[in-house]
Amino acid sequence: METLAFIPSPSAGEIHLGPIPLRGYALCIIAGVFVAVWLGGRRWVARGGRPGTVADIAVWAVPFGLVGGRLYHVVTDYQLYFGEGRNPVDAFRIWDGGLGIWGAIALGALGAWIGCRRRGIPLPAYADAVAPGIVLAQALGRWGNWFNQELFGRPTDLPWALEIDPAHRPVDTPDMATYHPTFLYESLWCVGVALVVIWADRRFKLGHGRAFALYVAAYTVGRFWIEYMRVDDAHHVLGMRLNNWTAIVVFLAAVAYIAVSARKRPGREEIVEPGADEDAGADEAAKTGEDAVGPDKAVEDDAADQADKADTAGSPAGKTAGKAGSSPDRTADRPKA
Repeated sequence: METLAFIPSPSAGEIHLGPIPLRGYALCIIAGVFVAVWLGGRRWVARGGRPGTVADIAVWAVPFGLVGGRLYHVVTDYQLYFGEGRNPVDAFRIWDGGLGIWGAIALGALGAWIGCRRRGIPLPAYADAVAPGIVLAQALGRWGNWFNQELFGRPTDLPWALEIDPAHRPVDTPDMATYHPTFLYESLWCVGVALVVIWADRRFKLGHGRAFALYVAAYTVGRFWIEYMRVDDAHHVLGMRLNNWTAIVVFLAAVAYIAVSARKRPGREEIVEPGADEDAGADEAAKTGEDAVGPDKAVEDDAADQADKADTAGSPAGKTAGKAGSSPDRTADRPKA
């Protein structure tokens, strides 16, 4: 199979700054977290929340999500770590890849719930604000698979095929050099999902968790067909990959949530963070007060100066000084003794 054009893979999955290794997979995950927090924070403030709240809750959500994603991967692919000739310690080598999005979202939601509960914030409102940021984080995170040369699709000679080094090729196709770049397909799909959620949220004023549910439903549609193209080892149930079944179940749950939530609680939350409106009003009032101090203070100072002059002129000492200054000195006219 000769390919006229293809996407090259990195020669190494990490670079070194002196003794410090910088792994491409980890950098993609970190970049995704920053984008999710930044965009989620902007959307949260636009909905009436306080600046910094999304980042504070992310302190709970992100570690929980990483643990959940790794647990899902290890449990569903346990043979990679606990099979014959395997080293269970490798289950902790998260930098080598292996995060299941389903576990990351599930346990990450638990961490977000803890953070929201501590601040008295409804979790659905928070989820709606961060939904587009999460899927953009997934788009960036998928490039970590490119660095690790993993989770690619079937062999192909398309111009956008991904070149895979011999050490990373499937045992069934050791002579095939190019494969479908499923990491790129999913990354582009995630960007599209983020744009759809942002548009739908503005157009239909989604609330009470429906923007987040829309993200979940739209993502699972893309994940379903992309999963079919992958050739990495996976468990099969009734002839279909486990992640395909998971995508079907999660999609149905998300659609059902949207339907039930829209009927029971239409519209969007008026207040997403208690006290945020009062803080904004107090800040505005303080700013207005500072602006008004300048002219009023000048008028008060002028009045005080006028009063001081009047008091000085009307006092006995002032009158005496005035008389002394206005009457002529007649001492020189008196005859000397």
